[in-house]
Amino acid sequence: MNEEKYFFDSYAIIEIIKGNNSYNFVLDSTIITSPMNFAEVYYSLLLVHDKLSLDKILKSFNFQFLKINPKIARKSAIFRFNNKKLKLSYIDCVGYMLALSNDLLFLTGDDAFKNFESVEFVK
Repeated sequence: MNEEKYFFDSYAIIEIIKGNNSYNFVLDSTIITSPMNFAEVYYSLLLVHDKLSLDKILKSFNFQFLKINPKIARKSAIFRFNNKKLKLSYIDCVGYMLALSNDLLFLTGDDAFKNFESVEFVK
């Protein structure tokens, strides 16, 4: 099993569910994410799966949710502002700040995060 701990961005979770083999190295990991990332994943997958099938798929994963507090919200807004040319979403910024605040690597395939510190970039 992989020794690193990751914050799973929505991109990473969706790729795992799609069966992207590049993410096989984290298949036994607890999926640490935020409720907002989970909502984003759920919505995205509802576009291609019915609710019953989707709930069954998601139950097969071990999720752990990190809480978003005002300090994280503030840091996220500042990070988004400082990187506004990248047109990052609030959910992505919150996830990245949660990762940094919890000493986790931010696991994503989102090109906008490719060159940031503490990012595990996987396509």
